[in-house]
Parts: sequence; C-alpha cells; structure tokens
Amino acid sequence: MSSRVFQSVIVQMKEATDRVIGVIDADSNVISCSDTSLIGEKWPEAVIKLNSAPDSVVVVDKKTFKPLVSWSAYFDYAVFAEGDDETARSLCVMAYVALNGAKTYYEEKHDKGTFVKNIITDNILPGDIYIRAKELHFVTDAPRAVFLVRQVGRADVASVDVLSGMFPGNQDTGLGHTYQQQDFVLSINETDIAIVKQLAPGTEKAELLQTAQTIEQTLRSELFVKTVIGISTVAGHLRELADAYKEAQVAIEVGKVFETEKTIINYENLGIGRLIYQLPTTLCEIFLSEVFKKNSIDTLDQETLFTINKFFENNLNVSETSRKLFVHRNTLVYRLEKIKKLTGLDLREFDDAIIFKVALMVKKYLVSRENRLI
Repeated sequence: MSSRVFQSVIVQMKEATDRVIGVIDADSNVISCSDTSLIGEKWPEAVIKLNSAPDSVVVVDKKTFKPLVSWSAYFDYAVFAEGDDETARSLCVMAYVALNGAKTYYEEKHDKGTFVKNIITDNILPGDIYIRAKELHFVTDAPRAVFLVRQVGRADVASVDVLSGMFPGNQDTGLGHTYQQQDFVLSINETDIAIVKQLAPGTEKAELLQTAQTIEQTLRSELFVKTVIGISTVAGHLRELADAYKEAQVAIEVGKVFETEKTIINYENLGIGRLIYQLPTTLCEIFLSEVFKKNSIDTLDQETLFTINKFFENNLNVSETSRKLFVHRNTLVYRLEKIKKLTGLDLREFDDAIIFKVALMVKKYLVSRENRLI
C-alpha cells in the first residue's frame, strides 16, 4: 500500500482542522501525517493497544487511534488524530472514513491490475479466472483489445505514468466514491507496456488505429520516446485476453520482418506474413529451392528486386509501374522477360506472381532469422 495515497487525503483534510492527523502501519511507523516532521517515528505502544482491540477506537499518549479495515485478525494501518477528547474522536472517525475509502479503492485497483496481468501472461489457471473475477466484481464478457507498446532505442520509466494518465481506467458511476475500472496500463518489462482497453460494442479497426496513433504521438511529444505498437484482435471475454496479448506480440515481431516502415501494426492486417512467420526454417528453405530451380533468388540484383516490388505495388499493371519507375513500357517488359528467364516465373501471370511474392517474403523471413542468431 502506497503512503502517498494516504498523504494526499491527509493534505486535503489538513485545511479543515488544526489538529494533527495521520496514519501508522503495523510496524508502528508513522507513514503519513499532516505534520511531516512526525513521519518515520515509531509508536510501539499504540500498536500493542490496537492489536488488543482491532475494531475499537483507542487512546494512547493523548492521541486517538482507529484501525482501518483489514482482512486479517490484526490491523495493517490505523488512522490517528491529536487529542483524547470528543473532538479528536470525531476527527479520527471522519479521517477513518476518508482514508478507508482511499485504501479500499487503491487495493481494488491494484488487485484488478495484478489479476489482468496474470491473465495475459498465463500466470493463472483458466478455472480460477471466473472465481477471481467474481471476487473482484470484474466484468468478464466486455469487449477488450490489447495494445502492446514497445519502446525503441531509449526507454523511459515515466512512460507508464504518461499512459496511466491517458487511460485512467476509472469511471464515476454516480454512486459517490464507487468506481468501475475500465482500462489497465501494465508494465511488462523495461521496454514493453501492455494496455488492456475496454471497448464499446461494435468498435471498428479504424478506432483502434486512432488510439494507437494517440499513444505514439503522446509518448513522442512528451518524453521523446519512439515506439512500435502491436494491436490485437478484439477479445470478447476475459479468458481470451491471453491470446489477444500474444497477438499483439506477434504483430510487433512479424512487423519487424514484413512491415519495417510501420510503427503501428494490427494483427488482423498481417495477412500471409503471419503464416510464414510460424513456418520452420527448413520448410522455407525447401520451398525456395523448389521455386527457384534455375537460379537462386540471391542472383537477382537490387535494381531487379526494386522493379519487382514496384510491379507488385501497382497490382501487376505494366503501364502504371513503368510510369512510377519513369521508364518506357517496353523497358519494363524487357525487364520482366529477363526475370522470367532467370527464375522461370512470369510475373505478368497471376499464379506466378503469387508464388514469387510469397518467395520474397519467405526469403525476408529467413534473413531476419539469420540476423537474430548473429
């Protein structure tokens, strides 16, 4: 439990009274106080008396104490107010109400965040998800998406705080201090932050992309941090969140191979690259040897590969490709004929073009694997 949570409430209450108020923990330490000079002091006599009457208001050394709600038989924290009179008692009870509410809210938020992190990292049994969700009053069947934010180059620990400000995860339900947590910002490691966002029914891919763009722009403008963001498909149930997190991971990993110019990659848009990424390298090597029986793909120079990629970008349209390459149409036809002689594949034929496109992606995948092993 963070003492900052207590201190923020106490600072606000300080304006309403000239009495000293604060909180001690089970180890007798003053952890929060309106008189900051008292923070760090130890009051063992108060702990002994509180433990003997864990549900009562007690007076020790002209201070009035009341333990905050705890799940154990002994108190974890107790609020105190200066004085042993009725005013001190009333002030202590009021502080108890405010601080106990802050404590309950903080613990619920923390527990829910830990719960979600355990789900996405597969640290909880599927059967326990329902039990824990019920204990935490967690909505199980709401649509959610996972955004995996990976900091590239320089990572900043403040990124979690910035994203937490963007996704506070709390919604006022109109019932006083009752809140329902919607979104979760979870630190995974030094570079990765997972955002589990609850969505409105029928949310489109364009909205997910817009959210990712906002994340990217905010981190870049406020912390000068570069990121790559993977977006999962929409999970309709809590038990699907682990798969959604894996999808966001795959989106980043596959994007590094086939979408090198993109900083935001949606799992749904990976297409055939997602399948190639899951193939064993031996199978990929066999495929390339079967496709390029005449000559290896490595015999193609950079200019030829550039021409091929432009041809694919323009949907196998000779006229449009020649215009984009600033060459005569006949020049492009000559180059395509040359490619046919080298590889045995005519890129003007749809079936051959598909095979060649897949082969280029397979080659790119194998190169990425080799670089990873170096």
